[in-house]
Amino acid sequence: MRWKMVVIPNVSQEKVEIKEVSEAFEAEGKLKKQSEENKLMNSVLENDKDTISEGKLIKEALNQGIGGFSPDLLFEQLVKNYSVATKIYGPSLLRLLTNYNSNYLKRNISVPEFRKDLRKNIDDKIESLKEEGLISKDGTIKQKGIRLASLILYTEELDNIIPKGFMGDKIQKKDNRYGDRDEIKPYRRDDRYRDIAIKKSLKLAVRRGHATLGIGDLKTFTRQKKGQIDLIYALDASASMKGRKIERCKKAGIALAFKAIEAKDKVGLLVFGSDVRSAIEPTDDFPRLLMEITQVSARTQTNIATTLQKSISLFPNTESTKHLLLITDALPTEGDDPMQETLDAVSDAVNHGITISMVGVGLDEAGKVLAKQITELGNGRLFVLKDVEDLDLVVLEDYHAL
Repeated sequence: MRWKMVVIPNVSQEKVEIKEVSEAFEAEGKLKKQSEENKLMNSVLENDKDTISEGKLIKEALNQGIGGFSPDLLFEQLVKNYSVATKIYGPSLLRLLTNYNSNYLKRNISVPEFRKDLRKNIDDKIESLKEEGLISKDGTIKQKGIRLASLILYTEELDNIIPKGFMGDKIQKKDNRYGDRDEIKPYRRDDRYRDIAIKKSLKLAVRRGHATLGIGDLKTFTRQKKGQIDLIYALDASASMKGRKIERCKKAGIALAFKAIEAKDKVGLLVFGSDVRSAIEPTDDFPRLLMEITQVSARTQTNIATTLQKSISLFPNTESTKHLLLITDALPTEGDDPMQETLDAVSDAVNHGITISMVGVGLDEAGKVLAKQITELGNGRLFVLKDVEDLDLVVLEDYHAL
């Protein structure tokens, strides 16, 4: 920021004379980032169709494990083998990139005139993403693009989950000197004077016909604290989770983070495949969690044992409730004896005071057996789902049951 000269006299009644002021610019740094985020949020809240469409496009790309856009490669794959291209990109992403639904694309992909229009639509869409600063010149998704995709995920999930409820507070039924006032009980010598329920005490003394307020008439408030909970949301991002599954898992994680942090609890994140790809200790930093969840992409195999071992180091060394929630659609496949290694890791986590719940999506019979062993050993709950449509409600149900 540049100022030519500002003359401000000592404290007095004199007028302040400003000789010249040049225009101020903030080109880099935190203020610029805040401004961009505010603009993106305003565009989403104001239902800017172009911005929302671009955010959904990037969101779908990340869900499909795609970190960038190449118009030449995309067009070539569509023309060469439409079925394979659909598996790679998914129908939703193709519709957003081409402006055509999957059935129309399939029927007309061999028509030369249609191919010209198709190529133009793809080029225009990717050029628009570049102009908005959402992707780089080589097509790689930029941080601004991820922020926009995260806002889309966030608003979509809140619109979905808020009407379903799950907005109450959890109360730990344990006396605490500094908690909220709750029930009334007789006065004890170690109670604080500020906790005396004056009105209740006076009413009792009057009913007893006492002319003065005696020790035996005193009533005090009990105080209850909300139990501190530290959670880790462990998400399987193996290749089989790509597409719709990973999106519903992301939204469930966002719902959990939103609700738990609102209730003054903390949430961490573990994203695992063949190894742990992302790890965040339990935190109340919702924007950080939102950005990290948005970037999750599905690939490689499943290693639950490593995830359990990593969770032990992430939980704080406090008296809080420590809970790990695993989301997976498959048996562990990494390691010499993946099932036994997983159970050994569960035992280790339990010895560190961690409880473990699990959501199994479309598990086979062997998977269900292992999942049951994990949750029984981990003193948690098991949810076996055929699909992921109500995953957010299941995740919140597990949280509220703690």
